[in-house]
Amino acid sequence: MDDNDEDDVNKDKLFRDYDTVLKESAILTTFGGVLFGFLLNISIRGANQLIYTEKIILVLALFSITIAVSLFVMPVIYHHLQFPYSDVDKFKRRAHRFIIFGLIPTAFTLYLGMVLAFSPLIDESAYFVAGLPFAFVYVLYRMRK
Repeated sequence: MDDNDEDDVNKDKLFRDYDTVLKESAILTTFGGVLFGFLLNISIRGANQLIYTEKIILVLALFSITIAVSLFVMPVIYHHLQFPYSDVDKFKRRAHRFIIFGLIPTAFTLYLGMVLAFSPLIDESAYFVAGLPFAFVYVLYRMRK
């Protein structure tokens, strides 16, 4: 293999790595945007039907998903600010951190959404019931091996 062929293989791998990270970011940003839109719609159209505690939960969920979407879009912003890279592994590590840190407020937002959905039905028990899907996913994650 000569140097040109090796460079082409490295460029293909580099583009594939960029593409994978940026596609993950795009999917998560889209999901977060849809969730944000849903919560914003509730806050605009249904806020007068919510009690004070539910309004607080809704505001927390909106802030949380805003932070998550901002973190999910950071790999794209970072890509445009730092391109071309001298170290693609550094880009992948940073993008991975942005995405992982974005998953935390996303999970919190999903939890708050479940609380909002269940609180009119089961009052204070909603805080416990809303955590059950996350506990179930955690158990499945631990059993994967």
